[in-house]
Amino acid sequence: MGTAQKQFNVGGMSCSFCAESIEKAYRRTDGVTDVDVSLAHEEVLVQYDDDRIGEVEVKDTLRDLGYTIRDPDKEKQYEDQQAELADGKRRLVLAGSASIVVAALMAWMVFVMGRFESESPVMDLATLALALGTMFGPGRYIKKKAYQSLRRGIFNQHVLLEAGAFAGLLGGFLGLSVFPGFPTVHFFAVSVFITTYHILSEYTSLIVRTRASQAVQSLLDLRPDTARRVTDDGVEEVPVDDLKVGDRVRVKPGENVPVDGEVVDGKSTVDESVATGESIPEEKSAGDEVIGGSVNETGTLLVEVTATGEDAFLNQVAHEIEEARAMKPGIIQLADRVLRYFVPTVLTIAALSFAFWVVAPLAWGAGPNVQRGAFAALAVLVLGYPCALGMATPLALIRGGGKAANRGILMRSGDAFQISPDVDHIILDKTGTITVGKPAVSEVVAFDGEEDNVLAMAASAEAFSEHPLADAILDRADGQGVEYVDPESFDSVTGKGVRATVAGEDVLVGKPGWLTNEGVDLSWAGDEVERLQHRGLTISGVVRGNDLVGLIGIGDEIKDDAAAAVQRMKDAGIAPVMITGDNERTARAVAEEVGIDRVMADVLPDEKRREVGRMQDEGHRLAMVGDGINDAPALTQADIGIAIGAGTDIAIESADVVLMGDRLGGVMDAYEIGEESYRKTRQNLLTAFTFNGVGVTAATTGLVHPVFAMVAMVLSVSAVLANNFAGQLVSGEGVNTDFTVESGDAGGIAEEGTAAD
Repeated sequence: MGTAQKQFNVGGMSCSFCAESIEKAYRRTDGVTDVDVSLAHEEVLVQYDDDRIGEVEVKDTLRDLGYTIRDPDKEKQYEDQQAELADGKRRLVLAGSASIVVAALMAWMVFVMGRFESESPVMDLATLALALGTMFGPGRYIKKKAYQSLRRGIFNQHVLLEAGAFAGLLGGFLGLSVFPGFPTVHFFAVSVFITTYHILSEYTSLIVRTRASQAVQSLLDLRPDTARRVTDDGVEEVPVDDLKVGDRVRVKPGENVPVDGEVVDGKSTVDESVATGESIPEEKSAGDEVIGGSVNETGTLLVEVTATGEDAFLNQVAHEIEEARAMKPGIIQLADRVLRYFVPTVLTIAALSFAFWVVAPLAWGAGPNVQRGAFAALAVLVLGYPCALGMATPLALIRGGGKAANRGILMRSGDAFQISPDVDHIILDKTGTITVGKPAVSEVVAFDGEEDNVLAMAASAEAFSEHPLADAILDRADGQGVEYVDPESFDSVTGKGVRATVAGEDVLVGKPGWLTNEGVDLSWAGDEVERLQHRGLTISGVVRGNDLVGLIGIGDEIKDDAAAAVQRMKDAGIAPVMITGDNERTARAVAEEVGIDRVMADVLPDEKRREVGRMQDEGHRLAMVGDGINDAPALTQADIGIAIGAGTDIAIESADVVLMGDRLGGVMDAYEIGEESYRKTRQNLLTAFTFNGVGVTAATTGLVHPVFAMVAMVLSVSAVLANNFAGQLVSGEGVNTDFTVESGDAGGIAEEGTAAD
C-alpha cells in the first residue's frame, strides 16, 4: 500500500472555473497528495495515499461536485457525450419554454394591463410555479454543484447563480407576504431567466466540444485489436492483449504490425515512420526487429513477440501522452479570470448594500430602511449574475469554430483560442507535416543520353518490384509519359536493389554501395552522388551492362505550400522550428528549402516531448504540428497541439486543433482564427462587464426596479450577440455547430446545420 494514481474522463466540465473547483475540492480532501485537471481533454489525474483514502472516495468527490465519470472505453465515452448533449438540450428546451411563458406574462402585464405589478394572485402564483419548476427541474443539477462547492468553501459561478436565483425567489416571497408593492412577478422572473441563461451558456460550450469530437471520431482509423497467432495446431486469431512474449504472429502485406517483435521468417519492407519519422521504409528479414504500429508493406512476416504490456512501444507512447497531459501547463480562460474576482465581489457588495441601508439612515436621524436594504441586496445579486459574461467565451468559440470548419479546421478546445495570441514558436514535425510523407523522385541525373532514357531503363527493371522506391520510379515515369517494358528476368536483392534483363541487356538498379560491390566503377560520379546526398535524397544508381548511366535521387517531397506557410509564420513574428526523427542531413536539406533556421534532428518521441517542455520552461508559448504516433506526446505537451487530419488516430486524439486536409497553410489559418476569436472574446467580456458593472453600481441605491434589471440583462446579452456576429452575418458566413467529414474528402467539412445564422 502507499501512493496510488487514478485518471478519470470527466463529463460536465464547461469552463476552467469547473477545473479550478475540482482542483480545490481534491486539495482539501484528506489523503489526496496531488491533482491535475485538463479541461481541454476533460480528464482528472489524482494521486492519493490509499492508506488514508480509497478509490471509491476519490470517485465520490467528483460525483458529489455534480460531475460524471465516463467509462474508459472509447465507444462508451462517445455514447456518454451524446447522452450529455441530449440532456443539455432537454434542459434548455424546458428552461427556455418557461422563460418564454414568463416573458409573455410580463409583456401582457406591462403593455396590456399597463402596470409593473400584477395585483393578481393567480399571476403571482403562476410565475412562482414557473420559477420553482425551472430552478428545481432543469436547473436542479446547478444547485447540487453550488451546494457541494459551498460545502468545501469554494465560490464559483454556480454559487453566484444560485445566490441570484434564490434572491429572486426571496424577493418574490417578500412581495407576497412582507412588503406590499414589491415587484413579485419580476423577482420570480429573475430566477427563471438567470437559470435559463446559465443552462444556455453551458449547452453552447458542450456543443463546441461534442460536435468537434464527433467529427474527430469519423476520422479515427483504429488499428485492429486482433492478431494471427501461429501455434503447432495452426493459425488462430486472438486479441492483441492476449499475446505473450515468445508467441509468434503472422503479418500480411498492408497490415499493421500488432506488437513489438523480431522477424523469424520472411522478407518485407516496413514503414516505421510511426516511431522514427523516416518516410523511406526499412527492409526487414530474419533477425531484424519490428515495432508495433508500423506498417508491413510488401511481404509476409513471421514475428516473435518480444515486448507486451507496458514495455511495448505503443504503450510507452500512451504513457508519455498521459504524463504530458497531466503535466501540461494549465490555462485559466479570460472569462474565468474575471469571474474569479467578480463572484466574491458581487456577494460582498450585496451584503454591504443591505447593511448600509439598515445602518446609514441612523446617521441622519431616520430608522433602519430594511425594505430598501433588501431591495438593494437582491438587485445587486440579480444584476450581478454574469449572464452575458458566461456567454461571451462560448459564443466566441462557436463563431471561431464555425469559421474554422468552413476552412477544414477543427478547433477542439478553448485553449486553441485562448493561447493563440501568445504563441511565439511553432514546432513542426518533418515527415507528413512539412513533407508529403511518401517517397518520390526528386531528381534524375543522366550520364548517357536523355533523362527519359535513364528513367525508362530504371522503370523497366523495377516493373515487377513491390518496393516503395520502385513505386516512386514508376510513378515518375508514368507522370512524364515515359514508356517502359516488362523485364525478361527479374531478381530482387533485399535491402540493396534489383537485377533485371531489359531488352536483352543486364540492368542493375540499387544503392551505390551495392553497385560498387558488384564491380561497377562509381568513383568518377562521386561529386554527383555527394550533391544528391547533401540534399538528403536516397540514391539509386542505374547500370546497363557494367556502366553507370544515371542516378535517381528519391526523397520525401515537400508540400507545395510549405515554404509559404513558414514565411507567414515569420511575418506574424512567430519562430518556426523543425523537430524530427529523421537524420541531420535530410532534416537540414528540407529546412533550408522551406526557410527554417532552427532544426532538431534524430529526436525520439519522448525526446520531442522533453524538448517542448524545456522550451515551455524557458517561458515560450508553443504550438506543435505533427501527424504521427511519434508526435503524440509532444502534441499533448505543447500549449496548442495541431494534428494533420491525414495522420494517425493517436496524433489526432492528442491535439487541440485538427487540420482536416494535409495543407500546412491551415496552421496559420487556425492561428489567425484563434487570435481573432480571442479578440472577439475580450470585446464580448468588456461589453458584458460594462453592463454588469454599471448595473451592480446602480443596484446598490436600492432604487433599481427588477424590470429594469431584466432589461439590462436582455440588453447585455443582445449586445454580446450583436458584437459576436457583427460582420459575419453581413458577409453571409454561417456559424457551424455541427460538423461532419465528407466521405472520401479529407480536405473539407460538410455542414449538418448552422446556429445563430
